[in-house]
Amino acid sequence: MVTELAPEAARPRPGSPRPVISLEHVQLAFDEKVVLKDVSLELLEGRTKIILGASGSGKSITLKIIIGLLKPDAGAVLVNGHRVDQLSEQKLMPIRADLGMIFQEGALFDSLTVRENVGYKLYEETNMPIPEVDRRVEEVLGFVGLSEHIDKMPSALSGGQRRRVAIARAMAFKPQILLYDEATTGLDPITATTVDDEIIKLRDLEGASSLLVTHQLRDAFYVATHMAVRDANGAVRIIPATPEKKDETEFIMLRDGLVCFEGNADELRSSSDPYLRDFLS
Repeated sequence: MVTELAPEAARPRPGSPRPVISLEHVQLAFDEKVVLKDVSLELLEGRTKIILGASGSGKSITLKIIIGLLKPDAGAVLVNGHRVDQLSEQKLMPIRADLGMIFQEGALFDSLTVRENVGYKLYEETNMPIPEVDRRVEEVLGFVGLSEHIDKMPSALSGGQRRRVAIARAMAFKPQILLYDEATTGLDPITATTVDDEIIKLRDLEGASSLLVTHQLRDAFYVATHMAVRDANGAVRIIPATPEKKDETEFIMLRDGLVCFEGNADELRSSSDPYLRDFLS
């Protein structure tokens, strides 16, 4: 039986952003295979956390636990202060409304147009009038620069465009927390950068809290060291992040079911730990 925890990570601190996701001493095993031995992490409102680790280290499993697709064997999982690891599927639904998930392959419906894919949740799960849904779909597609593709089928899009459609779909119902599971895997560097730019824009212009799982170090460091700004004419630019902004993105390294590193980009790059040095090389 899991005992009730009141994690320090879940208690707001005066003058600090509130935690939107907290994991406290989470454990998970599949039969004899232990995936997570003792994992704790905290994502603050409007900030970014990047989870790194070798294949099989539990990165994607961590996201599935947060969204409630898997239940941990022990520990506490909180989303916006709610213990999601103790909730039934029905009670999880309103919590998930504030979580947007972007999967590695985009997971678009091949038989639906871009418009229908992006608006799917709003069309099917809300009472929002169709004209309002259409306006929201047009708004988010404009945000990711794909307005002209609204009536195309996914098969007519490039890999990078499909990932950006997936991001637009995730943001259509205005979640404040976005979970990215290998969002740039399989893309060439130039195309991956267009996806990275959308992640940065959502964080800096929309105030989204972001949890990224990736093994693409180039993309991880790009997101951590860049920021989005609007100029006087309203145009969006991606520029190198200020030192203060860089400190708002933290890396976590998983190894053997444990967190073996937590810190910012500069601290990760300068670490003398042999495992980290080998991973970064």
